[in-house]
Amino acid sequence: MLQSTIIVIGNGMVGYKFCEKLVSKTSNFNLIVFGEEPRHAYDRVHLSEYFNGKTADDLYMSSHSWYEQNNITLHLGDPVNEIDRENKTVHSLKGLTLNYDYLVLATGSAPFVPDIPGIEKDGVFVYRTIEDLELIKAYASKSRSGTVIGGGLLGLEAAKALIDLGIQETHVVEFAPRLMPRQIDDAGSNMLQSKLKQLNVNIHLNKSTSVIEGEGAVSSLKFNDNTELFTDMLIISAGIRPRDELAKLSGLETGIRGGITVNECMQTSDPAIYAIGECALYNGMIYGLVAPGYDMAEVAVSKILNTGKTFNGFDMSTKLKLIGVDVASFGDAFITEPDCRTVVFEDSHKGVYKRINISSDGKQLLGGILIGDASAYNMLLQTVNNKIVLPPDPEDMILGTRGAGESNAGAGVMSLPDEALICSCEAVTKGDIYSAVCNDGVTDIAGMKKCTKAGTGCGGCVPLVKDLIAGTMKANGQYVKNVICEHFDYSRQELFDLVKMDKVKNYDLVLDHFGKGDGCEVCKPVVAGILSSLWNDVIVKQDTIQDSNDRFLANIQKGGTYSVVPRIPGGEITPDKLIVIGQVAKKYGLYTKITGGQRIDLFGAHVGDLPLIWEELIVAGFESGHAYGKALRTVKSCVGSTWCRFGLHDSVSFAIEVEDRYKGIRSPHKLKGGVSGCIRECAEAQAKDFGIIATEKGWNVYVCGNGGSKPQHAQLIAADVDKETCIKYLDRFLMFYIKTADPLTRTATWLNKMEGGIAYLKNVVVNDSLGIGALLEDEMQGLVNTYHCEWKEVVENPQLRKRFNHFINVDEKDPSVKFETMRGQVKANW
Repeated sequence: MLQSTIIVIGNGMVGYKFCEKLVSKTSNFNLIVFGEEPRHAYDRVHLSEYFNGKTADDLYMSSHSWYEQNNITLHLGDPVNEIDRENKTVHSLKGLTLNYDYLVLATGSAPFVPDIPGIEKDGVFVYRTIEDLELIKAYASKSRSGTVIGGGLLGLEAAKALIDLGIQETHVVEFAPRLMPRQIDDAGSNMLQSKLKQLNVNIHLNKSTSVIEGEGAVSSLKFNDNTELFTDMLIISAGIRPRDELAKLSGLETGIRGGITVNECMQTSDPAIYAIGECALYNGMIYGLVAPGYDMAEVAVSKILNTGKTFNGFDMSTKLKLIGVDVASFGDAFITEPDCRTVVFEDSHKGVYKRINISSDGKQLLGGILIGDASAYNMLLQTVNNKIVLPPDPEDMILGTRGAGESNAGAGVMSLPDEALICSCEAVTKGDIYSAVCNDGVTDIAGMKKCTKAGTGCGGCVPLVKDLIAGTMKANGQYVKNVICEHFDYSRQELFDLVKMDKVKNYDLVLDHFGKGDGCEVCKPVVAGILSSLWNDVIVKQDTIQDSNDRFLANIQKGGTYSVVPRIPGGEITPDKLIVIGQVAKKYGLYTKITGGQRIDLFGAHVGDLPLIWEELIVAGFESGHAYGKALRTVKSCVGSTWCRFGLHDSVSFAIEVEDRYKGIRSPHKLKGGVSGCIRECAEAQAKDFGIIATEKGWNVYVCGNGGSKPQHAQLIAADVDKETCIKYLDRFLMFYIKTADPLTRTATWLNKMEGGIAYLKNVVVNDSLGIGALLEDEMQGLVNTYHCEWKEVVENPQLRKRFNHFINVDEKDPSVKFETMRGQVKANW
């Protein structure tokens, strides 16, 4: 019996997924694929990572041999240019003529390029393929400024690419009055715009380009409002248009605005021809995301195999990280009152905007928008899609817990129905994940990806998948082991205790005693942190395990230079020390900035200059600020009773005392503190990992606050205590955190995951319920007694100083680092 032949036109992500789904179910077809590009299928969703060091090999969705192994005939660089529907044949550019029984059009979309005079000039690009990116990368090397036309998803991705390429001046031009007009509202756009401005991205809204100027190459854009923008290169990202030209030539039905018309089985007007992905028009809509394209591929396979699945539209909720900023929209994001009740949280200081739309009766979540912090996106989306009844205080879903105890926001991942779609890219439900854990023995995310493919698409579902795995195992009475990595079969807490008991003091011995293999980039910094937390030794003596920042005791900056951050306890500094910082900055050509943490950062240092710079700072009495380490950064203070007429106590002296006590102590994540002299809270102590606020009777102690992209107020653990008691409780709290938290876990997250929450932590720290209070205090005092300035030891150690060279064999500086003036100071120009 002759096999039926399926020809797939298009070898993008959706075309590849059709092949993958078909061969996973049957081998009874002769499968042939035509691809227009010279490469086999690659991941366009993460295309921008090509500028962050990823290669084409990293982006490929399979090996080239995968096609041969699955008996798929692949023709690359050979687009089909004619379909003969009557004879069921296709004709390719290279002269191939092949018969088909079923034809699948996965031709995707092409960038929409507006008809602007001058669009053909050199320096004008689209942002679609790896070849496009290679052209952009080559041209950017000789460009100073770059502009993107289009402020949607792809436009902002293109702007991120320009930043990654070192373009000094980046512009985004958008025709609409707001960024991402299809995903977010005006307030969300304003917040996103302010975040982008902080990254030196210039936004131009309500702009229509009339002409592209330049002699041969682009030099400026002129707009319809008679303004002009000078630029060296231009990327067009003004939308997409479905690739339906082949369908039109063959007489298939298409939409008025483009797209190949399909039914719920993805069949075109010719039942033997299917269309999937961005070229397909279903119910008048083009679906421009990968997840609905994958679902269409599944439906087409199902129809060919007569298994009954149909396509009934797709949820277009999205969560992305654009230029380092979380952006998400879900459900009905734009519905407004009086058709709903709207709850909005806005923090312009931290760049966070959250909006949820609730049904008028308060029972259902209808949709929402998240900017700056999208950590709640997965559960919010599940709440919408599964029509979960809202808690009494639905605002908790975006505000989090606002008092003692655990948040009542939402029913939790384990209460989702089995049919809840967890991974939309691969159509994996909660029931599928539950089955993989219970029936297939899956216990980690790597196993789940292999078993169900959940998390292998955009990756946005991974946190939810992890929670489901752990929750299912716990519900089944299985022990959920939180191991560091494959080289250590222990949690960080377990390894911490083992290293302490055996008094092991270097990585190789830790690996020999408790691990296996050679280690990896995950466990090496974890072990480095454990060793430093226990023995307080100089981290650079652990030659092979520290990460890039600890390796040179400085944060690496864009372009390869480093920052210098001396400690300024409590923000208090003498005029003489200020003068020294100024002199050092001028001598070594450093950019200086006063930070929110009340100290002065110096940027742009060559690695070879770091010991010289620190030598001068140490002579002047400065110490390492540990800005590069998982350690205490600063203890911020207000001016307190010394100067402020509202101050109750001397907050500056106390902040200096606290910072001097805990400086240099390594922990699972960075630590920040604050001391406020009264309840007006000018030091923002309740946004810190630990905060101290003066009262009429003493000090209130707060713990586990968190600023940044996931703000959370610290919670009160002790009230009206004296300074000595305050220090005792902080010793216990910090040491308990250091001993028990997972790697890279902030104190806020640590508390949120702690059974019993703040009540339990208060029992341990204040009431000494575990009977370990004195031990924690002794261990902290041991670290305090063995403090050393890491930079002082490096400066005084010739062997350690040898590491701080750009090149091993010569003392020259890196010639690729250049500088220019910006606002009267130097700025790296790379």
